[in-house]
Amino acid sequence: MDYIRFGATGLKTSRLCMGTMGIGSSAWKGWVLDADRSVPILKAALDAGITFYDMADWYSTGVNEEVVAGTLTKLTHRDNLVLATKAFYPMSADANDQGLSRKHLFRSIDRSLQRMGTDYVDLYIVHAFDPDTPIEETMCALNDIVRSGKARYIGASTMYAWQFAKMNAIAEKNGWTRFVNMQCQYSLLYREEEREMMPYCQSEGIAVTTFSPLARGYLVGGGSAARKEFDPYLDFFGDEIDREIAARVVNLAKERGLSPSQVAQAWVLATGNSTVPIFGADHPDQVRDAIAALSISFSAEERAYLEEPYRPRDMINDYNPVRRPRALGPATAATVPAAPKA
Repeated sequence: MDYIRFGATGLKTSRLCMGTMGIGSSAWKGWVLDADRSVPILKAALDAGITFYDMADWYSTGVNEEVVAGTLTKLTHRDNLVLATKAFYPMSADANDQGLSRKHLFRSIDRSLQRMGTDYVDLYIVHAFDPDTPIEETMCALNDIVRSGKARYIGASTMYAWQFAKMNAIAEKNGWTRFVNMQCQYSLLYREEEREMMPYCQSEGIAVTTFSPLARGYLVGGGSAARKEFDPYLDFFGDEIDREIAARVVNLAKERGLSPSQVAQAWVLATGNSTVPIFGADHPDQVRDAIAALSISFSAEERAYLEEPYRPRDMINDYNPVRRPRALGPATAATVPAAPKA
């Protein structure tokens, strides 16, 4: 496992980050693994040299943080880990137990640390943009959290580039801590962040962590039956262009003797747009698939084969529920061409 500099910071992380939304409590969502089933997966990741783990208070309503951090710190020393967690989504019916207000962020960080059994988190991420809280209030609160020692760095996730840039500009204007990380969705089926977010982050030295390289499992057959039942975001995928790209992933995987998962994850790495790709796993074999992707490269022809069908699509975030299906058109929709010869 390689270890790299996290954007312009001095922090070093493993080349991959394990996303843990699928670990916690099956009572939250049917496809989530309970604690006993998650231990072999987390151990496989640690054994492979992965030090970076992404959590959120909202995942399994706090149980995610308890299980993931609790398991990891039994297997290795806390200081060997880079632990990230997130805050924003409702944790109870209390009107103040959600969003990015000073009240909620202070309450959230304390509860997260208590659940994780640690006195600091390496990366504290706002899970989404909050239109109901002044940016100044949010950024000042995050600055105070860093200054208190409860978080080493701060990041953000799932928002428009202009929102992210504005939040950082306000922090800089006031001498507050700036975001060092953007966590965004990125895969062969969703490349909209290539337009503005990724170029902005590159210009500012901001580390980009990308999630859902398999497009919620669509690129490897659509995910498990339980995931389909409980994950409404799968509805964003499945139009004609998505089907074409998924078929090309399968074709190239067969041609190269790889799994579709390895091809999809290797593509994210090959683009150079993701500082640290985030992968999920519900079995140790999927950890090994993610590791294997690190050593896979593509020819220019193979990358073009995977990328050619893509067309712009609607942004996927909490503030844009629209999904307009796209079509390839009669000239290209008839057949899926063969993959380039290995």
